Amino acid sequence: MSRITNTFKKLKEKNKKALIPYITAGDPHPDLTLSMMHALVDSGADMIELGIPFSDPMADGPTIQRASERALAHHVGLSHVFKMVKAFREKDTQTPIILMGYANPIEAVGAEAFVERAKTADVDGIITVDYPPEECMQFTKLLKEKNIDSIFLLSPTSELNRVKLIIEQASGFLYYVSLKGVTGAANIDIEQVKSKVGMIRELTDLPIGVGFGVRDAATAKEVAKISDAVVVGSRMVQEIENSNQENLIQNISKLMQELREAVN
Repeated sequence: MSRITNTFKKLKEKNKKALIPYITAGDPHPDLTLSMMHALVDSGADMIELGIPFSDPMADGPTIQRASERALAHHVGLSHVFKMVKAFREKDTQTPIILMGYANPIEAVGAEAFVERAKTADVDGIITVDYPPEECMQFTKLLKEKNIDSIFLLSPTSELNRVKLIIEQASGFLYYVSLKGVTGAANIDIEQVKSKVGMIRELTDLPIGVGFGVRDAATAKEVAKISDAVVVGSRMVQEIENSNQENLIQNISKLMQELREAVN
């Protein structure tokens, strides 16, 4: 059983929902990423989604685009991300780490080499935004062989046959994108999300996480009622962007605690 599956199992036994913050590796500075990861866990994160900096993050809105730019300005690449996860594991062997990124860095090193390095770093799951399910069966197979979960995005426009195709390959959980457009683009239509999540639940026993529009504690609370996990990306990155080195940890910890209380 993967760490991700085990985490959802334990939370379900306690009648709790997972809270998953997103940060971009290396933002605002590579020396701060490790401290931020531990602070998020200490403040209530059940898993961490760690973004791989990329020059053309097509699914991300301006907030996360700027985070990638800040990380890339410090020359943070894939090898640095793996080192960060490995360093995190020296203190924390329980919290699942999910890498989120795009196909280009994976293709640059080769799928087999990427998966091997992810396993060595002790990564738990991979979200590759622009790997369509029709074209990544071999990549998913490689991940499965290393007990790394393949987490796919579903959207309001995903048709039934595509949802079924994704479910066949997915493991860990399904990530439902709550709105049309990029991260942080708009307010969530809770009723629409509830309807779509209900449809997906009829097809699979996999947990369902919801993200791409959770901007405050009130929204997190509503999303937690209809999902198994709440993913908070742009709002967390915005807090990082608006902080300085002196108050960064304090600010993200406070936001995390507010979200944790709401989700509970």
